[in-house]
Amino acid sequence: MFSYALVSYSSVFDWSQEVLSVKKSSSLLLSPREPQQITPKDAQEQTAKMIGWILQGGVMLSAAVIILGLLMLLLQLHLFSSQNTLAFPQTLSQVVEGLRALQPQAVITLGLLLLIATPIIRVAASVVSFALEHDRKYVIITLAVLVILLFSLLLGSENTTSGHPDNIQNVHFSLNIMLLIFISSIVAGILGSLVGLGGGVLIVPLLTLAFGLPISFAIGASIISVIATSSGAAAAYVRDHLSNMRIGMFLELATTTGAISGAFLAGFLAPNILSIVFGVILLISAAPLVFKLAEELPQGVKNDRWADWLHLASSYPDHHLRQDVSYQVTHTPLGMAMMYVAGVISGLLGIGSGTFKVLALDTLMRLPLKVSTTTSNFMIGVTAAASAGIYFSRGDLLPLVAAPVALGILIGALIGTRLLQHMSNKLLRLIFLPVMGATALEMILHGIGFGLF
Repeated sequence: MFSYALVSYSSVFDWSQEVLSVKKSSSLLLSPREPQQITPKDAQEQTAKMIGWILQGGVMLSAAVIILGLLMLLLQLHLFSSQNTLAFPQTLSQVVEGLRALQPQAVITLGLLLLIATPIIRVAASVVSFALEHDRKYVIITLAVLVILLFSLLLGSENTTSGHPDNIQNVHFSLNIMLLIFISSIVAGILGSLVGLGGGVLIVPLLTLAFGLPISFAIGASIISVIATSSGAAAAYVRDHLSNMRIGMFLELATTTGAISGAFLAGFLAPNILSIVFGVILLISAAPLVFKLAEELPQGVKNDRWADWLHLASSYPDHHLRQDVSYQVTHTPLGMAMMYVAGVISGLLGIGSGTFKVLALDTLMRLPLKVSTTTSNFMIGVTAAASAGIYFSRGDLLPLVAAPVALGILIGALIGTRLLQHMSNKLLRLIFLPVMGATALEMILHGIGFGLF
């Protein structure tokens, strides 16, 4: 992993040197009266590459730090006891103190915080990218998303009142358990990257049922899995032009606002009732997909006024069809409303709500399913980051659980991105439908008290 990180950063350096050399050579060919012109397409290409490298660099750096902490932990095997499992930093000052003392749990926590910071840095870098493209609309939109994210982190820093459940003392940690969590997370990462989910649909029941962890720690690890899936998969999807960054950035206004709203509403509403309602809505929403199983690409879609104004239409290279597929976008306001609901669900129930995002993009806005799932992957990390600060300050990010989850999810996401390139939209829909059905049933069962959660 260390060598892979070095290769990634060296490739970034080589790429930057190549860009500089090309600019230098091209400037020699131009006369003083012929300044070099950068087309909008070239600017978007450079933006996609920069965002891709930021995501990949953040993922590799966080993974390297996590692995370093785990290697340090191997030298102190007594830390696998339940009592020492709970002795991990819950504030930034505690992380700094732990790093000074070379505590493995502090190093692992630092790696997890770097992973949480990756989608936030990506949003900040997007502001600069859109400014270089002279796209004022998206500079304002992206700045608004960044402000919402920073506001959510502020809320998280003030919420430090949660304690640890007593039954964690009965949990037995060992290297074998961590290895099993790691392997299971690889499978969750593959599935999450293919269908636009965060992996929490599998991670939460796995940790609560198979390993007997309290729900708070399972949800904390689920938030990490969402960010890991998003950052790991989006790095490739953005560079390959499968994700629509403008659609994702615009809709993140709704998802991040919804996530914060859900966190506030969680103290006043009954999550069980909401879980049943949303599960039923999800099952009803699946009906149109059944009739579109044979559909490879949406037909007869035309941009609405919002899509024209926001320049949402685009194209993507489909390796399965061996052609570039152009698409347009419709029902943008309805998609925005659906994204807000998805954010509320994420804040209330502690799930990635990727199924709702894909439904909004595929069924309402009529994007090709590959674009829907990859754009959902692009978005879910930011949605999760909006609530990750709260989970961290509550002490719900257990490093010995979240670390193998993060590493496994990252590996699974990388595998999933390779598989998706060669899959048809029809096959992807066949995979997505059962996952969505299982998620809906789980939410309903959870609401009536019989769920896996």
